[in-house]
Amino acid sequence: MKKTYHGSTFYIEQETRKEYTFEMAHRAPGVRLILPDGKKNILLNKEYRKELNAWDYRLPGGKVFDSLDEYLACDKKLIKNKAKQAGIKEAREEQGIEVEDLDLFDLLHCGATVEWDLYYFVVKKYKKKSIGQSLEADEQIKISSISFTNAMKLCLEGKIHEGRSASILMRYLNLQKKLLS
Repeated sequence: MKKTYHGSTFYIEQETRKEYTFEMAHRAPGVRLILPDGKKNILLNKEYRKELNAWDYRLPGGKVFDSLDEYLACDKKLIKNKAKQAGIKEAREEQGIEVEDLDLFDLLHCGATVEWDLYYFVVKKYKKKSIGQSLEADEQIKISSISFTNAMKLCLEGKIHEGRSASILMRYLNLQKKLLS
C-alpha cells in the first residue's frame, strides 16, 4: 500500500490490484461512554451537530488523540490506555463528572476500507462535579438523563444518528434488562 494523502484527520493508502485501485482511509480512534444514572436511567448528550444541522442524542465522547500525527507516533500497545484516559477527560468536559472506575465494553472497527476504531467504556463509578461542564468553544451539549426504555426508543427510531453507538447502546440496554429481570 502506498500512502497517497496525509491530512490532519485522515491518511489514505492505495494499492492497484489487477483491474481496480483499492483505497484504505485511516483515522485516529475515538472513545464513547455509557454512563448509567442509577439503575434505570442513562446519561446522554443532547448535542447540536453541524453535519446534521440539528440536535442529536449521543453517547458522551470524543477523540483519543488531538492529531493524526500524535496517533501515528503512539505505541499501538498503549492505545487502549490512551482511550481510557480520553474517556475520563471527555466525561469531565461534557458531563461535568469525575470518573472513578470504567471498563471497556467493546471496541468497534469501522469497515474494510475505513479504519476508525471506537472504544466504548461503561462508567461504573463517578462523582458529579460542582463546576459543571467545560465545553470546547464550538460544542453545544445538554446533559439528559433518559430512562432505559426511552433510550432504546431513541436508538430504534433513528434519533441517535451515530449508528455504531446506537447498536452498542442497544446491546448494553438489552443486557441491563436481562440483569434486572
